[in-house]
Amino acid sequence: MKICENRVVIITGAGGGLGRAYALAFAAEGAKVVVNDINREAALAVVGEILGQGGSAVANSNDITRYDDAALIVRQAIETFGGLDVVVNNAGICRDRMFASLTEADWDAVVAVHLKGHFCIASHAARYWREQTKGGAQLSARIINTSSGAGLRGSIGQSNYAAAKAGIAALTLVQAAELGRYGITVNALAPAARTGMTEQVFADTMKKPEEGFDYFAPENVAPLVVWLGSQASSAVNGQMFEVEGGKLSIADGWRGGPELDRQGRWAVGEVGQAVEQLMARAVPPAKVYGS
Repeated sequence: MKICENRVVIITGAGGGLGRAYALAFAAEGAKVVVNDINREAALAVVGEILGQGGSAVANSNDITRYDDAALIVRQAIETFGGLDVVVNNAGICRDRMFASLTEADWDAVVAVHLKGHFCIASHAARYWREQTKGGAQLSARIINTSSGAGLRGSIGQSNYAAAKAGIAALTLVQAAELGRYGITVNALAPAARTGMTEQVFADTMKKPEEGFDYFAPENVAPLVVWLGSQASSAVNGQMFEVEGGKLSIADGWRGGPELDRQGRWAVGEVGQAVEQLMARAVPPAKVYGS
């Protein structure tokens, strides 16, 4: 039996890049896929590929940044396929600028697609699943979020993107802690792969080789996402996976580090020396990308 047989999956931004790879991989493992992309022609093309391979899929072009529109995506999955099991939040855009040149429009657009988009569709899915459990259903539901190395470490020229992706990392932790009681697990990944966004910045670095292993192929990320969307991943919750080429790792989250306790209020004149001692004992953070 295929690992996602008859599971209903929504994938946002699935008209190309990583989302397309996920959609094809889920369908190959028996899932029924809602291919969401703001570009309807792109979504229809992916659906055509899936149907041509004997899979089951439907296109959707509702806007994930609009709360009411996101509800329609969830409704389409339920009305078309009879339920919903998995949401893969994948859609994204870039508006790269150095911070001093970043406009409000650049900020709002990126935060809307990445962070608000993650909220909108997951909110409707979680409400649907919560009602299912109130009716006695035993769920094995999944939310799979997309962060980035930029969100985990920062990235020069991408303060809007990095902030949104860091927000998604924190959102994942809270969702995982709150929704587990309903049979919903929430995990995230920070993929390194060739997509429409990366081709704007890393075209030479990530280009497809003429032969051999295609290190940055989006298809390299898809097996993890499909497995996380399956019932086999029920014991995994609140994790951040990094995927690059053939490498798979789990990122360490923020945690308390070295401390000094004065047993009372610090004087301003004492703080500098205390901070110096703490920094000498602290594990250095990973470098910001591009620095």
